[in-house]
Amino acid sequence: MDFQIVIPVLISFVISVALGPIIIPFLRKLKMGQTERVDGVQSHLKKAGTPTMGGIIFLLSTVVTSLFYVKDYPKIIPILFLTLGFGIIGFLDDYLKVVLRRSDGLLPWQKFLLQVVVTAVFVFYLLNYTDVSLAMLIPFWSGHYLNIGWLAVYFPLCVVGIVYITNSVNLTDGLDGLASSVTIMVAVFFTVVSVGMNSGIEPITCAVVGGLMGFLLFNVFPASVFMGDTGSLALGGFVAGTAYMLQMPLFILIVGLIYLIEVISVIMQVTYFKMTHGKRIFKMAPIHHHFEL
Repeated sequence: MDFQIVIPVLISFVISVALGPIIIPFLRKLKMGQTERVDGVQSHLKKAGTPTMGGIIFLLSTVVTSLFYVKDYPKIIPILFLTLGFGIIGFLDDYLKVVLRRSDGLLPWQKFLLQVVVTAVFVFYLLNYTDVSLAMLIPFWSGHYLNIGWLAVYFPLCVVGIVYITNSVNLTDGLDGLASSVTIMVAVFFTVVSVGMNSGIEPITCAVVGGLMGFLLFNVFPASVFMGDTGSLALGGFVAGTAYMLQMPLFILIVGLIYLIEVISVIMQVTYFKMTHGKRIFKMAPIHHHFEL
C-alpha cells in the first residue's frame, strides 16, 4: 500500500519538473507576465513581468497522472472534473487579463456563474453516480455525521460551500510558494484519510502532492513563475471536491485554517473600510500582505 501511494506522487512530480523548463519559457515568450499594483507591497514591483499561468504545470501533471488510475479508481473522476473545471475558468480569466490585456479578466458575474455551473454538475454527479452520502462527518466527534437530508437544502448548500472553498484557496495565492505549500499539507492530510477510510481517491490526492512539489521548485522565493488563477482556482476545486467526496467539508475549517483566515481578513477589511468611510484594520488584505508590510 505504501508503495502504491508513492508511485502517483513520483509520476506527477517527474512530469511537473519536466514541464517547468518547457512551459515557463513559453509563457515568457508569450509575455504572460505578472502585473503588480503600484499601491501594493513595494517589494512586489520587481516581480512584474514574471510569467504567470504556471498552474498549468501541476494541473497537467495531476490530470495525466490521474488518467493512469481512473479505470481502477472511478471515484477520482468527480474530483478531477472539479479541479480541471475550475482550472479552465482560471485559465480564461488569466488569458483575458494577461494576453488580451483586459484588466478585469472575466467579469465577477461571469466568473461566479461559471463556478456555479461547474459546481452544480459536480454535485449532480455526486448524488446520482456515486455512493457518497449527503451526511457530513463532524470534527472531533467520531462516527457522528451532520445529515441535512433535504435535497432542496443540500444542493444549494453544496454549491455555496464549494464556491466558498475554491475562492478562499484563490485568495491565499499571493506570496511565493504560499498556496502551493499550504495545499500540499492539505493534500497529504486527505491522502492519509483516504487510505484510512479506503475511499479510493488517493491517486489524485497523491498526484496533487507530487505536482505541487515539482511546481514549488520554480515557485519558491524568488519565484520564476506564478500559478495565476489557473492554478489557484484549480487547487480550490481540488480541495473542495476532495472534501465533499470524503464527506469532510466541515474539516476544511480546521485543516484549511489558513484559507479561512485569509477570507476573514478580506471580509473584515472591506466591511470596516465601508463602515468607517476609508479606515483600515490591516495595512493590506489578504492578511499575508499585511504581514509583509
